[in-house]
Amino acid sequence: MFRTITDTRLNDLHFKHDESSGLKGIIAIHDTSRGPALGGCRFISYQTTDEAIQDAVRLAKAMSYKAALAGLDQGGGKSVVMAPEGDFDREALFKAFGRFVNELGGRYITAMDCGRFTEDMDTIATETAHVTCTTAMGDPAPYTAQGVFGSIKAFVAACKDLPDSLEGVTVAVQGLGHVGYALCQLLHQAKARLVVADIAQDKVDQCCKAFNAEAVSPEDIHKVNCDVFSPCGLGGILNNKTIQVLKCRVVAGSANNQFADPDSGLSLHRQAILYAPDYLVNAGGLIFASLRHVGESDKVIRKRIDGIGETLTQLFKRQAQSGEPISLITDRMAETILYGNDQGRMTA
Repeated sequence: MFRTITDTRLNDLHFKHDESSGLKGIIAIHDTSRGPALGGCRFISYQTTDEAIQDAVRLAKAMSYKAALAGLDQGGGKSVVMAPEGDFDREALFKAFGRFVNELGGRYITAMDCGRFTEDMDTIATETAHVTCTTAMGDPAPYTAQGVFGSIKAFVAACKDLPDSLEGVTVAVQGLGHVGYALCQLLHQAKARLVVADIAQDKVDQCCKAFNAEAVSPEDIHKVNCDVFSPCGLGGILNNKTIQVLKCRVVAGSANNQFADPDSGLSLHRQAILYAPDYLVNAGGLIFASLRHVGESDKVIRKRIDGIGETLTQLFKRQAQSGEPISLITDRMAETILYGNDQGRMTA
């Protein structure tokens, strides 16, 4: 565990077990040099505690990078609540988690993530003020989708053999949760052709009916002949096997930790597939959570999210000059902001 903390430059790691509610929670705080750590709480099943720890730590680091590149006065943090086996009292569980967050005195602000709803955030808010994405504040998913959509437009514009607009561009979307579905809606409005997959058949049927999408199995979505592959489910979809069979020009989606191993970005680069780290592409949700938490207007928030696509356009220019993978250039920019000077940042 201490090796993980050292390797990721994590500030601290907190654990909480509340026997009465069944809470088994972990909060990872990666960096607070720019402000309180902000990041969602993931509520899913984990096979082991170590798996939950690794997930929290990796995601916390990505949140630091995400906040830095977005120019936010926030650090990076992440939390996970291990889903209890059998029946449990959801309200009691999230109240206990709210008390856990409150014990940290504002060093960590929690937000929505997989398995959570705005109603859950309302429950947490009864125990702590260090929470965002409540019903009153709103759901971050449409804002995450906006950032991914803008990124896809920037990627497509960088491909000289693709149209200037998204009309007729084929996008394969893996995962039709809150963000994936909202992204499909934006792509449909832009007249893109959609191919979709999700383990929940009702979501697939809904998307096909609403957006005239084509459905494929979750096992085959990454094999689809398309212009853009957009992973919007859980992480780890890009590994040595899946990358070898990709038939796309661009990978751009909302999923966190899309790579199963650190070398996957180089593999995509060798196959001439454009990619930027998920912590840049999916930063819309964090921008929303951070700025809405301090009372910014929707207009200001959406303008900041539009800056993601503009940042990508600048990254493409740097990549053309250096020949390096965009993922390496982006990592270096974020690390310069966090650990060095502030010259790497690009914001609108």
